[in-house]
Amino acid sequence: MQRRRRIAIAAVVLVVSGGCASKTTTTSGANSGIDTGPAAKPASADQLAALATALKTPSCDELDTSHCLLPFPSSRFQAKDSSTPTGVRIHLPQGQLANDKGTALDVTDWNRNDGFSPGTPILFSAPNVDLVASKAPPIGDIGQSLGEASATVLLDMTSSTRLAHWVEIDSNAPAGKQLVIVRPAAALPEGHRIVLGVRHLVDHAGAALAASPAFTVYRDNLTTDLPPIESRRPSMNEAFGALDRVDVVRSSLFLTVDFIVASAKSLSDPILTMRDDAFRRLGDKAPTYTADPVITTGLPKGIARRLTGTFSVPVYLTDGGKPGSRLNRDATTGLPKFGDGEWKANFTCQIPQVALDAVAGATRPVVYGHGLLGGADESQNSQVAKIASTDNMAYCATDWIGMSQNDLGTAASVLGDLSLFPEIPDRTLQGILDTLFLGRLMIHHDGFAKDPAFQNSHGASILDTKELYFDGNSQGAIIGGAATAVALDWHKAVLGVPGMDFALLLSRSVDFSQYFAILRNAYPDPVDQQIIYPILQMLWDRGETNGYAQHLTKDPYPGTSAHRVILDVAFGDHQVSQYAAEMEARTIGARLRSPALADGRSADPKPFYGIETIGSYPYDGSALIYYDSGVLAPPTGNVTPVQSEAYKAQCGAMTKDQLKASGPCHDPHEDPRRAPQSIQQKDGFFRPDGTIADLCGAQPCATKNEHELDY
Repeated sequence: MQRRRRIAIAAVVLVVSGGCASKTTTTSGANSGIDTGPAAKPASADQLAALATALKTPSCDELDTSHCLLPFPSSRFQAKDSSTPTGVRIHLPQGQLANDKGTALDVTDWNRNDGFSPGTPILFSAPNVDLVASKAPPIGDIGQSLGEASATVLLDMTSSTRLAHWVEIDSNAPAGKQLVIVRPAAALPEGHRIVLGVRHLVDHAGAALAASPAFTVYRDNLTTDLPPIESRRPSMNEAFGALDRVDVVRSSLFLTVDFIVASAKSLSDPILTMRDDAFRRLGDKAPTYTADPVITTGLPKGIARRLTGTFSVPVYLTDGGKPGSRLNRDATTGLPKFGDGEWKANFTCQIPQVALDAVAGATRPVVYGHGLLGGADESQNSQVAKIASTDNMAYCATDWIGMSQNDLGTAASVLGDLSLFPEIPDRTLQGILDTLFLGRLMIHHDGFAKDPAFQNSHGASILDTKELYFDGNSQGAIIGGAATAVALDWHKAVLGVPGMDFALLLSRSVDFSQYFAILRNAYPDPVDQQIIYPILQMLWDRGETNGYAQHLTKDPYPGTSAHRVILDVAFGDHQVSQYAAEMEARTIGARLRSPALADGRSADPKPFYGIETIGSYPYDGSALIYYDSGVLAPPTGNVTPVQSEAYKAQCGAMTKDQLKASGPCHDPHEDPRRAPQSIQQKDGFFRPDGTIADLCGAQPCATKNEHELDY
């Protein structure tokens, strides 16, 4: 504040004395001051010629001529719209991201949004940049991003707050095609204006990188007679002014780009509209269902009965909800509209023998969330049976339609033509609604509680319907966080091997490697491939935790309670990066169970940035708990663990069976859910008065390789 006052006084003195100021900063509304920069002078003929080239395609961003959509995201791809909460609407240009058949991205669904994803990476080109020499903050020391020397400054212009982040090079692209990726350490505030300032970049020879011609014109206040340039200049000056107030010198900048984050309303209105309308139609009744004959043979150890069938849910999709269907949208609001019919969602329930032997009303109902492109039958596996029989819980699951086994064909088609992508998040919203309805069926006194399959030999219901719980793993945790944020009937969830933000997850996941081959064939340009991640994330926010995390444990949606969650993380996970779980923990305010890892286990010099530790137990909040089964530390770049040099050297020659048996080389993805400590912890947490206990004592939570267990 004193510094700003000195600047204002100096400006007044210069004006009164008739002097000439080289720079003036004035205030402009709540967002920012306007930094008009050095004294204006005309751009040179060469600079004007370069600008003319940059502006040949008017809908592209002139700040980076290497690709129409760079930098991304950018206010160049926004249009004013007073009808939205943010005052803008996305305006991506047509004709971009064409596949191998020449089909460009149809941006219709993207342009419904009123801002960019809260988890968006920020991409720009800086050929031959040396991030270390430039002092860009690495993933292992995120705190550097808030230091005075950081090459990048990420700023919330709405609140004038610097935001933690890290910077990496696209390790999947060849030299000359490697974009710089700036990743926020937590979800960006909804509806806020964000600015990125990039400064002091040098190449591998130590030479300073030159800014683009267009950015130079803005930064150095070089005037033109070009309307696209001059119309943007006030906005750029606002961004410069915001950076100036956190001591970023305008003349040091290589790039400045700003954008609006989507509002909470834009992100959540589709599912909340569906939820509220569907439960209004349901009223105080239980969903109707049809059950198949009860199965009592061939079941996992500890399971006495299995019940399968279907239940009815109002459908908000076209074509009856089949794979590839889309949201049925209201012509005026664009929001989902009831399709005048019902969708028959499937269910599978596992009932343990201990439930039949215990007193009536003692078995806790748990909704289960299955893994990537799987199905409800995953609730039948031995791991779920172990938990159910140990803790006296009845587990039920339904398909996460949109991301289930029946959507494999759609997923393959989408990877060849991204214009089809809205089919995935649209159908996933119906899948979330199905899950909420399954929960109501499990907890309602006229639902499963009246079914003979859930009754003991005395005809009494085994279900304790005082409270419902959620347990999901992998995709079941990624979508499960979204479902939990809008859940009405459960207030506690265990999210196993979780994460959020597919734009962060995909390139670090071995699961995506096989799908990436299809994408790579359809979109062979590595720059296109990297831009695709934040583009898809703008719609994927509807169907995964990233779009809802800021309302999961605090600031709940209208008519919704806050929730408490446990994030059970596998150190070195091959499928869901632990860094995505840490991003989620920072966003929701989960605290770290400590000691999280043994000394030297993490490759990060300063791990767990911004995550407070749990002070004492029992703990009544949300927690991040690491489980370590001895695998190699994950790589820090945007590659999968099996692509790391350490993995190739130690594990590359092993057979599949050898990999499974190897401590350092096996995939620990399944290990946390099978850990005895995790099973015991769920028993204490999944209760109306449940809390989080520390079951690992003074040591990190070590667990066995899943292949060493008999369940």
